Amino acid sequence: MCLSFPGGAIFKSGKDPRVIDWIKKSSANAEVTLSVCTGAFLLAEAGLLDGKEATTYWRAIDTLKSDYPKVKVLTERRWVDSGNVVTSAGVSAGIDGSLHVVEKLLSKSVAQQAARDIEYVSSDWPSPKQ
Repeated sequence: MCLSFPGGAIFKSGKDPRVIDWIKKSSANAEVTLSVCTGAFLLAEAGLLDGKEATTYWRAIDTLKSDYPKVKVLTERRWVDSGNVVTSAGVSAGIDGSLHVVEKLLSKSVAQQAARDIEYVSSDWPSPKQ
């Protein structure tokens, strides 16, 4: 199972202890937890990114770095796989990260078929630029 957290206007809910507690509990039962865009802030607030590499939307990179110093924030990456957590940058990068998770949980051929079904082509999937 993959638990996914989109970004957007998450800053109010990202400080709600009930939401953060739910994220912690739910992520413990997920094979992979995925964030898209500023959804990484929810995972960081829950401590899921502590000691891990992560990324987020380019305009939010500096804030993620300053607000969560335990996270190794990577720039110029569309998505980052840190084991049981995958973070992606902006919305279209979320497609790359999602396809990576499909490959990780199911298979490369299933992910390739999903990409074909949505007529999606990206130079950063199946693997991010290093």
